[in-house]
Amino acid sequence: MRLEFVDVGGLSEVADMADEIWHEYFPCILTDEQIDYMVDRFQSERAMREQVSEKGYEYAFIVTDEGRVGYTGISVSGDKLFISKLYLKKEYRGKGYGTGAMRIIFDIGRQRGSESVYLTVNKRNDRAIRSYTSNGFKTVQSIVTDIGDGFVMDDYVMEKVL
Repeated sequence: MRLEFVDVGGLSEVADMADEIWHEYFPCILTDEQIDYMVDRFQSERAMREQVSEKGYEYAFIVTDEGRVGYTGISVSGDKLFISKLYLKKEYRGKGYGTGAMRIIFDIGRQRGSESVYLTVNKRNDRAIRSYTSNGFKTVQSIVTDIGDGFVMDDYVMEKVL
């Protein structure tokens, strides 16, 4: 398993995968309207280009012998590495690929001098919360973020010390 980092030219493929995954996974947690809004605002090619150029994000496909099974987006801020995105296609969930991707990300964080890794996760995303907890993350904060158009993100901030 490996992460296949993409340049800005590859972001359209990442955005296509994001659209597919979000519309399959999140209807049990979010409304269709909020999913569409969030995909456009945070997961579209345009949004990803802005994140790369303005916030130092890096995007990568999660690749196994089976091919591209998901994607991730990370950025380093000071002594912390932020996992902005880590999503798997439906047929690859529960097979250890998320854990494998996190281990690679932890190694990247250590190589870059990060003291910890953190992320945000929807408070109703029980499956992801269980995965993060089993990989050493602890909930450090509860936040509600207004993202516009009447939508909010109701999240936990979770962190793992490296």
